[in-house]
Amino acid sequence: MRAMVLCAGLGTRLRPLTNLWPKPAMPFFGRPLLRYSLSTLRQLGVTEVGINTHHLPDVMEAVAQSECKRLGLSLTVSHEAGEIQGTGGGIRGLREFLSGGTSVIVNGDVLFAVDLAPVVEAHEASGDDATMVLLPMPEGEKYNAVELDAERRVRRIAGVGPGGDRLSGWHFTGVHVLSPKVFDFMAPGGPIDINRDVYVKLIEAGGTVRGHVLTDSDVYWSDMGTPQRYAATHRDVLFGQVPLVRFGDASPFAGMLRHGLSAWAHPTARLGDARISGPAWFGENVSLGKNVRIGAGVSLGNDVKIGDGAHLNRVAVLDGTEVEGGRLYEDVMLAPRGVRVPMS
Repeated sequence: MRAMVLCAGLGTRLRPLTNLWPKPAMPFFGRPLLRYSLSTLRQLGVTEVGINTHHLPDVMEAVAQSECKRLGLSLTVSHEAGEIQGTGGGIRGLREFLSGGTSVIVNGDVLFAVDLAPVVEAHEASGDDATMVLLPMPEGEKYNAVELDAERRVRRIAGVGPGGDRLSGWHFTGVHVLSPKVFDFMAPGGPIDINRDVYVKLIEAGGTVRGHVLTDSDVYWSDMGTPQRYAATHRDVLFGQVPLVRFGDASPFAGMLRHGLSAWAHPTARLGDARISGPAWFGENVSLGKNVRIGAGVSLGNDVKIGDGAHLNRVAVLDGTEVEGGRLYEDVMLAPRGVRVPMS
């Protein structure tokens, strides 16, 4: 089975972090966010993966090559030069790669702990042209709704489409299952949106896009596209709210050593005489100076160095960052080149 991870987005809501990494390449507990998506796809039986690139394409491709090699996946890359092509245009760029049969499309900027096998099985049994994986609308969020009829056929997306009576609104997770027929409804060039443009045109022509609704309490989904969502997901991982077993050996706790009741550290981490409250997570080659204090909700990514006397509380330090000592850091993301982003 083949799959595509959408990786071309500009990441404007995460700047200046996305001046350093494209969103799917951003570190999250010492792993590129892409690793979690690829792990989910590998467990589904995917062996060949495609990505599209646009923003920082060399960085994105290098990370994808490394992660696919690590997981034993082959990689095909479509680069969008000039104008970004949107979700539909991005998928269209890999038409030849994806047209051989059922394919799975995943947004590269989400953390989604889910078993996709039942979704693919239901899609193939149904004969539908496409399946959108849906969840109940998150409380307090303002995502565009995908509206379904009583047979769970998609009738309207973000207010666009033929509509109908007694429709119910759901939240789209960014995961699609496609049959090759979808490509027949894509404009030959220019930016297009897979949902508002392609699916609506397909539905109006009599095709079927169905919603596969997940309500399992073990499913975890998070849009990592803003500092606030990154912070919330970071907190959920540390406080045990994410079913990380779904990611297998891509879990950030795989191979870690337990320190006390609520701290985990890679065997290469050098914690020295630090006072650690936790929950806290320490990645590869972390080095803590003297008299460092680590409070609650802290993760230190790979190759992070913390100076003497620093005090961290509710902080995510991303890979390769050196943190000045003798200061208090709270509710902030720290990254190389002096980048600081509030987490609240």
